[in-house]
Amino acid sequence: MVKKLTAEFMGTFLLVFLGTGAVVLAKGDALTIALGFGLAITISAYAFGGISGGHFNPAVTTAMLINKRIAGSDALGYIIAQFAGATVASAIAKWFIGAAGMSTANLAQTDFPKLSAGSAFAVEAVVTFLFLMVILSVTSSKYGNSQFAGLAIGVSLALLIMFALNLTGGSLNPARSFGPAIFAGGSALSHLWVYILAPEVGAIVAAFAAKYLLGSEE
Repeated sequence: MVKKLTAEFMGTFLLVFLGTGAVVLAKGDALTIALGFGLAITISAYAFGGISGGHFNPAVTTAMLINKRIAGSDALGYIIAQFAGATVASAIAKWFIGAAGMSTANLAQTDFPKLSAGSAFAVEAVVTFLFLMVILSVTSSKYGNSQFAGLAIGVSLALLIMFALNLTGGSLNPARSFGPAIFAGGSALSHLWVYILAPEVGAIVAAFAAKYLLGSEE
């Protein structure tokens, strides 16, 4: 179990560290940012997915729990490891950003300055639902393809982030938003509840939809 938790920590660390780096250090456009996160999750999936299953996202773990692909006790450990990985990644990123003489006010935290909280909630729930439908399908023992699952998941994340980036920042992952928000503070921290609850709602709906679509999740 320790190896699985370490894999979840490392995979989430890579996702947040490389993804937020594409935002802050590379100062990327929408495509660069989307590819930063998409390629990071792809790398994490192939590097650590064989150990833990490659969740790297509390919403993914929730869906896997509902579909009986992970035990409840293991799921709690996964989620703690994911939040820890994201937090450490953001702490180190903040250190490097500050060392470079750049403002640490921008840590690639997610927020929705142009939307209401309700609209932002809907965006995050819908894109996470679509993301989880891809994940649950490509990792299905009946219909999935283990060789290309990591690539499909990475491409899906990149495309969904491109859609949501200028609306909500395109989180799709409570841990990804948690790490930067607790160090950046401000409205990103006060709006953090949206980025925790909305992806979970999307994941729960996707879990039940996948049960119907895939026939059996056991």
